[in-house]
Amino acid sequence: MSEQTTSEGMYRRLWPSETDKFRDHLLRLDKDSRRMRFAHAVADAFIDDYASRMTDYGSVVYGYVLDGKVRAAAELRRLGDGWGEEAEAAFSVERAFQDHGIGSELMGRVVRAARNRSIRRLYMSCLAENSKMQAIARKHEADLRFEYGEVIGEIVPQTPDYFSIMAEAAEDRMGFMIAVLDLQSRLVRAA
Repeated sequence: MSEQTTSEGMYRRLWPSETDKFRDHLLRLDKDSRRMRFAHAVADAFIDDYASRMTDYGSVVYGYVLDGKVRAAAELRRLGDGWGEEAEAAFSVERAFQDHGIGSELMGRVVRAARNRSIRRLYMSCLAENSKMQAIARKHEADLRFEYGEVIGEIVPQTPDYFSIMAEAAEDRMGFMIAVLDLQSRLVRAA
């Protein structure tokens, strides 16, 4: 994985205090990007509800943050009440930030997070026409199959090791500190 900070923005985990940033990102997606992300057209009210439950699903969400705004997000979602052997991955990238490797970088973090939670099968699904997501899945060695107008990708993450766990912990620590500083500055500006 490349460095956490790019020349423009930062890749980091999003925390429960940043649900609004996740929501705002999803609301900024253009009509086609929303359809590609959710496999059908969705209204703003759906996105408000979806984002408000970001942590209810036990999700681990990573974002590409530029100037305090989430411009891309990737989610690792458990498929049951707890982390089992299977999980789902999903991601979205705002139109202006597509085709710059951001989705692939975020997907790498999701695959590592799945690995560190001993997930044995990571699934991602997309519309058959979503060639960008399929390309990202292939970069991460996904087996793709077509089912009823959708493409299902399956990734088998490696077994966690000391280095993968420490890399995630170090990035999470830095991301948490930045999120706390950002929250503090938002509170000061609001006062």
